[in-house]
Amino acid sequence: MSHPPGLDLDQLRAHLDRERPGLVGGPLTGRLIQGGRSNLTYEVGDGSAKWVVRRPPLGHVLATAHDMKREHRVIDALHATDVPVPRALLLCEDESVLGAPFYVMEFVEGTPYRTAEELAPIGAERTRAAVLGLVDTLVDLHAVDPAAVGLGDFGRPEGFLDRQLRRWGKQLDASRNRELAGIDELHATLGRTLPDSPAPTIVHGDYRLDNVLVRQDPDGVDRIKAVLDWEMSTLGDPLTDVGLLVMYSARLELPDSPISTTASAAGHPTPAELVERYAARSGRDVSAIAWYTAFAWFKLAVILEGIHYRYTLGQTVGAGFDRIGELVPVFIEHGLTTLQDLTTLKNLSEG
Repeated sequence: MSHPPGLDLDQLRAHLDRERPGLVGGPLTGRLIQGGRSNLTYEVGDGSAKWVVRRPPLGHVLATAHDMKREHRVIDALHATDVPVPRALLLCEDESVLGAPFYVMEFVEGTPYRTAEELAPIGAERTRAAVLGLVDTLVDLHAVDPAAVGLGDFGRPEGFLDRQLRRWGKQLDASRNRELAGIDELHATLGRTLPDSPAPTIVHGDYRLDNVLVRQDPDGVDRIKAVLDWEMSTLGDPLTDVGLLVMYSARLELPDSPISTTASAAGHPTPAELVERYAARSGRDVSAIAWYTAFAWFKLAVILEGIHYRYTLGQTVGAGFDRIGELVPVFIEHGLTTLQDLTTLKNLSEG
């Protein structure tokens, strides 16, 4: 039996037999379906049923950076709501089993669309329906009462945006080894124009099309079947999720970019359409969405600069990493332009 890196199938089978007798009916097989710097995801099966295992990446990680208990808790809490999530089956915090905490959830059939090329075969009409469904599911998530599902203490929503700005500013400082024109201006302007947050909700933290599974129902409609990758979820400002979704829906027009978005796919709704749909369905005031979108551009610029920094130190290898550095100024410029739009709107309204 071949064991995927980080997943001892014999140990896993023994643990499942102890904790969930009768769940597994035969020898387990497994494969890594998502790896890298984020949490590792495996598909495992016994020949008749399949499950998914999530564990932190191999090697040393910060204790709070890849919290299996946190991910397991949020999907378990949301399973009884309108938000589609896999059923959580088991959490194991005993590191002697797989070398790290992990959890097991049901396997959900569906496709995570990562690029416009992957969307092309389903056509413009189905693409549009899938992306609009992404907005509707986000509205459902933000409508959940955290206390009602046992997540009233899942985060600290007071001062959320200010804390987020400071956190990402520190991340930037930790990766500084070159001049980046405009990034300090972007950070400072975001701080000066901090909006008043609406009532806090459960926030996904990395909400985009490739973090959900889409499947076409028998009626021909493509629907969101599961929202995945909850490692950045918390209680906070719901519009941060919307701003990130808007950013990922902007056309970057960067040939051969290692940063892929689905925005150029035929039928993909425009950012304005997504914001309008969210506002209409949620009833929230989205007049400050430019700030949240600029903040998303800033966060991605910081993340990309961190990757570039590690690449210059020889700590990151792989296709495309050599081009990450040249993308950072593009994200900074988008952020500054978005904030200029916000300032113009404010001046017009005050004038």
